[in-house]
Amino acid sequence: MTQLPLQKWIKEGYTAIPVMLLKYYKKLNLTETESMLLIHLHAFIDKGNLFPTPDEIAERMTLTSSECLKTIQKLVKKNLLEINEGEEEIKTEHYSLEPLWNCILTVAGQEQFQETVEQTMAMQTDLYTMFEQEFGRPLSPLECETLAMWIDQDHHTPEIVKSALREAVISEKLNFRYIDRILFEWKKKGIKSPEDAKKQGEQFRKPKIQTEKPHEPAPFYNWLEN
Repeated sequence: MTQLPLQKWIKEGYTAIPVMLLKYYKKLNLTETESMLLIHLHAFIDKGNLFPTPDEIAERMTLTSSECLKTIQKLVKKNLLEINEGEEEIKTEHYSLEPLWNCILTVAGQEQFQETVEQTMAMQTDLYTMFEQEFGRPLSPLECETLAMWIDQDHHTPEIVKSALREAVISEKLNFRYIDRILFEWKKKGIKSPEDAKKQGEQFRKPKIQTEKPHEPAPFYNWLEN
């Protein structure tokens, strides 16, 4: 029975092309030709042909068999492709793309680390700016050091430090000692998110608002007295 084109196409199956390869091949200094050859190798391996010949690869590419062989040799030298021996009695060889996947993961991890560093630096710069705006003046060297210690040594996030600053502003006690006490109490109580910090501040202020006379201003929780 003659197969229809669609039936033949479906029977051939599919090979998933790793998006990470498409995303990072440039950072691995791979050319488009080298990348396409790796994709073809991935397809061959996926279909059970672990060691396709240069002729088989060339049939799918615009390269000659000799050019495919040279490209494979370049990839091996770049430590992006391995040729391993099987464990059978009759010695066989097969391609391994594991070095390629490891290199991609390394590059992706470095990129993520760089993004994290840049985001942290931006958040800390924003934190210093917010403090200077609330204090209405540049921070002193000692205050800058204290702010850095909250982040680096006490491991408070910039968001929670901002929340402590807001609490100090609401309580009309804008000084570093008061903010430090707030952060100490929050850390002791396991408060790590701005949402929990806001609830904690409201919880302390709410009982006093209920017992205060209507014509008097509502008092604020004094963190230093706790």
